Amino acid sequence: MQTKIQKWGNSQGLRFPKHVLEEAQIAVGDTVQVSVRDRRIMIEPAAKIRGRYKLKDLVAKMPKKYEPREEGWGRPVGKEVW
Repeated sequence: MQTKIQKWGNSQGLRFPKHVLEEAQIAVGDTVQVSVRDRRIMIEPAAKIRGRYKLKDLVAKMPKKYEPREEGWGRPVGKEVW
């Protein structure tokens, strides 16, 4: 596939066909890592998935002595069901 680098405002950009992004498992809005290796531009999915963190990474950062507790959010103010 060939495409052209285009000017968008003060930046330059590429457009990718939907099937290329699907094959790379990248969606619109995802964060990607861009690097250059041997004059080649490499675009890879970042550690985050669709702007969210991986649960495994978040749990690994929790203190070892963490104990969950119930939070009091006050009385219902609308049509919440408790």
